[in-house]
Amino acid sequence: MKVIALAAVAALTASALVGCGGKQDAAAQDTGGEVTCQVAADTRVGIATGNATGVYFALGNAYAEQVNTVGGKLKATASETGASVQNIQQLVAGEFDVAFSLADSAADAVNGTNSFTAKQPVQALARIHTNYTQVIVRKAAGITDVAGMKGKRVSTGSPKSGTEVIARRMLTAAGLNPDSDVQAQRLDLAKTVDGIKDGSIDALFWSGGLPTPGITDLLTTSADQVQFLDVTPLLPELKKINPVYETGTIPAAAYRTPADVPTIVVPNLLLVRENLDANVACVLTRTLFERQPQLVQANAAAKEITLGTARRTDPVVLHRGAVAALDALNAPK
Repeated sequence: MKVIALAAVAALTASALVGCGGKQDAAAQDTGGEVTCQVAADTRVGIATGNATGVYFALGNAYAEQVNTVGGKLKATASETGASVQNIQQLVAGEFDVAFSLADSAADAVNGTNSFTAKQPVQALARIHTNYTQVIVRKAAGITDVAGMKGKRVSTGSPKSGTEVIARRMLTAAGLNPDSDVQAQRLDLAKTVDGIKDGSIDALFWSGGLPTPGITDLLTTSADQVQFLDVTPLLPELKKINPVYETGTIPAAAYRTPADVPTIVVPNLLLVRENLDANVACVLTRTLFERQPQLVQANAAAKEITLGTARRTDPVVLHRGAVAALDALNAPK
């Protein structure tokens, strides 16, 4: 009798979970019909962001809040993750429905290169803000360029993050073996900042929008002990790997540094599975741009989310639901 009772409770619990946002609310697959930009059934999507002290996390949570405000039957929840590569893997596995990603990692995914052994079935909702490569060293470590990191304790970012991808590429471009020439610490940004502060880490790589809260914390509390490196001499080698890399500038105003810092930048994309319901993709894309002012309130990096660059996602194809939304918003082609 106890077994029967437990089974009944389990069945009721499962039924309740489905009714409260389980499989019943999962985003449908695209059927190829007309894109109305209306989601008819209660639908929940998960958004893969990044480290808790990074811009992906701040914007992802703000984006989910705006979807919940104007998305009608579409609701969203944002979660902390390791970022780009992990995000794509979990997106394809169905653990999330939307994923923030660096454009270089997204290009690797659709091409089946580097971190990916096969082409991944992902498409883009839009190009969003730019990630700035932020390389910071402790002054006491005596590091003046990336090549000078040999033998040092270097945080290369969370495992399977876009930061780790670009960190390893930069170390290689500087003539170092990232597996043996540095004491690599694969840490998230919060632990990395703590390590710089207590002296257990000599240098950090971070790829993120401006300003990144964790970097703001470091520069606010330890400005006299750390400094940015100019990594732009590595650009020619990086462009051989992926042409999306460009030069950029971290303005002095971003972190109240003495001067602007030249660096290497790469755009970000919002990704979905290629078979995501087109109406869900349309609502997600429309919300991103119609509620952009609210996203700016969460983080200034959202100022770069503009219709003028929204379609620039090559080699990642725009999802047809995103195309419908961008057409309706008169985004330049």
